[in-house]
Amino acid sequence: MAQVQATEQAQEALSLPIRYTDPEYNSTHHKLFAKSLIRPLEIFLPPGVTQANFDTAIDKFKETLGHEYVYVGNALTEYIDPYELQEKPSRRKVPSGAVCPATVSELQSVLKIANEFKIPVWTFSRGKNLGYGGPAPRLSGSLALDLHRMNKVIEVNEEYSYAVVEPGVTFTDLYDYCRLHKLRVWPSVPSLGWGSVVGNTVDRGTGFLPTATHHQHVAGLEIVLADGDVVRTGHFAQDGSPSAHLTKFTFGPSIEGLFMQSNLGIVTKMGIWLTPQPQAYLSCGFSMDNFEDVETMVDIFDKMRRNGTLPNTVYISNIVEWLGMVGKRVDYWDKDEPIPDWRVRELQKKLNMGYWNAKFGLYGPKAVVQAQYDEFKRVAATKAPKGRAYGEMFSGDGDDLLEATNVGEPHGGPFVGVPTLWSLPMVNYRLPKDGKGIAGHADYSPVLPSSGKAILEWARISKAISEKHGWDLCCDFFMHERHVIFVNFVTFNKANPEHCQAISSILAECYREGRKSGYSTYRTHINFMDLNADSYDFNNHAYRRFVEKIKNAVDPNGILSPGKQGIWPETYQEFRDPKGKLADPSTGTDTVSGGALSHKL
Repeated sequence: MAQVQATEQAQEALSLPIRYTDPEYNSTHHKLFAKSLIRPLEIFLPPGVTQANFDTAIDKFKETLGHEYVYVGNALTEYIDPYELQEKPSRRKVPSGAVCPATVSELQSVLKIANEFKIPVWTFSRGKNLGYGGPAPRLSGSLALDLHRMNKVIEVNEEYSYAVVEPGVTFTDLYDYCRLHKLRVWPSVPSLGWGSVVGNTVDRGTGFLPTATHHQHVAGLEIVLADGDVVRTGHFAQDGSPSAHLTKFTFGPSIEGLFMQSNLGIVTKMGIWLTPQPQAYLSCGFSMDNFEDVETMVDIFDKMRRNGTLPNTVYISNIVEWLGMVGKRVDYWDKDEPIPDWRVRELQKKLNMGYWNAKFGLYGPKAVVQAQYDEFKRVAATKAPKGRAYGEMFSGDGDDLLEATNVGEPHGGPFVGVPTLWSLPMVNYRLPKDGKGIAGHADYSPVLPSSGKAILEWARISKAISEKHGWDLCCDFFMHERHVIFVNFVTFNKANPEHCQAISSILAECYREGRKSGYSTYRTHINFMDLNADSYDFNNHAYRRFVEKIKNAVDPNGILSPGKQGIWPETYQEFRDPKGKLADPSTGTDTVSGGALSHKL
């Protein structure tokens, strides 16, 4: 009862500003954050900053941006992790305030004030890195630097299939722009369309089209450094270059990679390649019934991903993830124990699905994609005769190009570059039948070799970890040419303390077992950033030491996103958490720093 009362108190009548022009997106955003709190927010100051100096800085931010674009106190509700497992004052990551610049000039002014008062900022574009921390800072007391108002689509070039965007541009914004101007390009989109194109790309997010590995299709960045200096990369650094966004071939050291998952600068413009609108799209799938079949499936797709037969990302998910897309767990199994194998087989039969289900697209001239699919079917029939393949062709009339809007579900959506929120309801999977509670999810996403043996081994390990704590294995993975991004996807009711403890334990054990196998994740929750970074241990963590040398040189006050990806400036080294203690609710102590609670261990 006390837990329920505290939750209701924390959620009472919050008025949040408009963040999206799309009514569905804005309403979903508000519900996500307004209903996520179990405890009221604590007030944090930036480490080492007095209340008087912080108040003075806030007044200066308001003079620069306007009062309506500077937030403190209860207005910070949408700047925390809505899926935070630990809301105790010593654990929850909370900013001291938030600012929303709209231009590079305003951003430079914000950084000038932050440097003056030694206030760290935590930069994000739309804050939709859900499952990994959302907009919450790694270091509590940081100022949330929200770039959603920098939202211009600067250019979309149809001839060369690229776009230039600011960080506040969402995948839906870019898609709508291309449709409005009848441009013959398809932007690659992830499963949720409300995130930032820049934010997703620099965090190495992926989609489903031929340009799905977004960070590998970047050409030309504009970056604002901590001192306000503006830098451009590649041919974008040459004023007026017609090749600014056409190539990665450039002169001298390539520095674009320094700003991926980085706290060395703030990306304010990005050139990204798009997929030319195709004449045809073939929606493809393949499924197999048994858990162990994943080894065969991976080995089939692996070779065809490398030899050119299947040139695009193959997305494979297990049956439990699909259950989350169509209902709640209690609808299928109402006991607090893993769903038994016999029940899983019943559900597979009911849904006409395998235990493992692959989905991928082929794009281009109709005759070419048909030949690719025919070769896939031939190989699959020989090497996996028990598997089931399907394919459905969509094409324009004659030689006309295909309109993405002519491809209906379940074949379209992100597989034809149309952004949606189709996968968001999955987060409700572990809520009780009455729907009460607070839905949350977290991910462990290791990078594995594209090998059937390796994938089966990790599936077994993570299945055992999940079931040990009463959870089913819920996962998917994305097959690239030589590697696989495996996503252990865990949902929970964050209003249930037992759920939170179980998920914390599952994640901790996944990191531990993953490291034993030589794996690390391609991105991670803010609470695990230091732990994951610590696995890059060659030559006494030479990689980290090198990047931190650069960090201290270009950001001497350490104001840009301290602790991001485990990179700490000299100023805040004491907050490093290489053993992941902050993610473990059974460890850690409360301390006081500068008159405010901190997450110092």
